Amino acid sequence: MTGVVPAGFEAYARVLHPVEQEDQPSTSWAAVAEAAGTQIHALAQWHLLAPRRGSTRPWWRTSGPDIGNLDPEALADLVTVLRRHTTTAAECWFCLWSGYGWIHGSPSAVLLQFDESAGLSESEPVPPAFPDDVLAADQLVRLAAREYLLGRGPLEAATRVGDQITPDWFEPQSPNIFWPTDRSWCVATEIDFDSTLVGGSEQLVTELVTHERLEAFRIQPQDSLQDNADHVN
Repeated sequence: MTGVVPAGFEAYARVLHPVEQEDQPSTSWAAVAEAAGTQIHALAQWHLLAPRRGSTRPWWRTSGPDIGNLDPEALADLVTVLRRHTTTAAECWFCLWSGYGWIHGSPSAVLLQFDESAGLSESEPVPPAFPDDVLAADQLVRLAAREYLLGRGPLEAATRVGDQITPDWFEPQSPNIFWPTDRSWCVATEIDFDSTLVGGSEQLVTELVTHERLEAFRIQPQDSLQDNADHVN
C-alpha cells in the first residue's frame, strides 16, 4: 500500500471508487457484494467480490468501478473533508500521470465524428492539453515506474483536472497524487487501482470511514492491494 501513498502518516484509508451501472446511478461495492453473496471488507478485490459475467441477474449490469479515476462526486466529497484537515488548502500540489493520451493530443488522441452519408471519420487534429515546455521530459516528476506533470493550485483544483474535448464536453480525471504544502495528508489514485488511498491524521481517516456517501475503509501501511490479497472472497 505504501508503494502508492507515502509511509509515515498516522492513519490510512482506502476510498472505493463507485460502481458504474448501465443506465442507472452508480452503486456501492457493498450493494454488489450483498447481491452476489460475497463479503465487503477493507482489502476486497472487485474481481472476487462481484458476481461472474455469466449471471443473468439484473444487478450484474455494471461495468464495475472506474480504474485510475475517482468519480467527480466522490472526489468533491473527499475534497470537502480534506479541507478541514490542512492549514494550506490555498496551496496544494498535483501530480498527473504523463501517459494519458489526451495530454499529448494527436496522434495519441483522436476525436471522431459521424456523418450519415460519409460514416465515421477523424475530425481535426487534437492539440496537446499543455504547452511543449510543460510536457518536456526534464520537467516531469519521476516516482517509481511513473512520470507525472506537476501543478500547483488551491485544493478545489483537484475537481477541475481533465480533458476538455470540446468547448461543451469535459471528461474529468482525478489527480493521481495530490497533497497540501503543509503535508498534513496525501491522496493517491494509482492508474491501475479501483480505489483511492489517503494518508493523514487519525481524525481525517475517522471522518472518511464514517462518511455517509464515501465508501471508505481503514487500512494499514503493510496491507496489500494486489489482486490475490483478498483472502475472504
